[in-house]
Amino acid sequence: MGSPIVIAILLFFVLLTLAKGVRIVPQGEEWLVQRLGRYHQTLKPGLTVVIPFFDEVAYKLVTKDIILDVQQQEVITRDNAVILCNAIAFIKITDPVKASYGVTNYSEAVRNLIMTTLRSIVGEMDLDQALSSRDMIKLRLRDTISDDVLDWGLTIKTVEIQDIRPSDSMQRAMELQASAERERKAAVTRAEGEKQSRILEAEARLEASRRDAQAQIALAEASAEAIRVVAQSIPTDPTATSFLLGEKYIAAMAQLAASNNTKTLIFPADLQEAIRGLLGRRA
Repeated sequence: MGSPIVIAILLFFVLLTLAKGVRIVPQGEEWLVQRLGRYHQTLKPGLTVVIPFFDEVAYKLVTKDIILDVQQQEVITRDNAVILCNAIAFIKITDPVKASYGVTNYSEAVRNLIMTTLRSIVGEMDLDQALSSRDMIKLRLRDTISDDVLDWGLTIKTVEIQDIRPSDSMQRAMELQASAERERKAAVTRAEGEKQSRILEAEARLEASRRDAQAQIALAEASAEAIRVVAQSIPTDPTATSFLLGEKYIAAMAQLAASNNTKTLIFPADLQEAIRGLLGRRA
């Protein structure tokens, strides 16, 4: 009975040795082997044999592009505005040994490096510049961290800014500021309109006054001309003076008769004689 047990133990030991000695590395991965606690070799994709019980696969690394999601964080700009931004990074492991032994957790290290650098870059910008310079932030972020991650055996393929926007409190403040600016512009527009209206009214009054003055001057000149003509006619024909006075008298009587305030109109008793006298004629 001891022989089957020994055979079973030997068979189990052989299978365990094969399991520990034969390694199949899938495509897109590289495995790091330690021998007695020290780095020994890197296993490439395919079938590989290691020494059982002495060699151990310590790290299994993905050599494909790795996507790192950088969580959203609050960043303060140069003008003390608070904005929220997050990013996404695409990295690739170029040196598995450095990625495993150069840093404790390369994914977390890259993520924190991006967050710190992003705060530094945005902190040098004003709010408006930060919101409108996404491409510039991306390029500066990539150039800044590329040299740092080389020591960890990594390459930054690209870094994309997923979202960058003001915080909720800052959005409310910006809305209030925009509303106040719109009200200010409306008030300025109304004031400018009233100013132009008053200027036009003053110009209209000035023009009307100028034209009235011109009309009065013309009337005065006409009257002066009439008086001059009459004055020239007096020495040779006194009837001209009587005619002019009669004409003024009749016009004045007509205005009195047409007035709404006139209740009683008194005519001279010798109206005909008066008219004849004014006209310079006798009955």
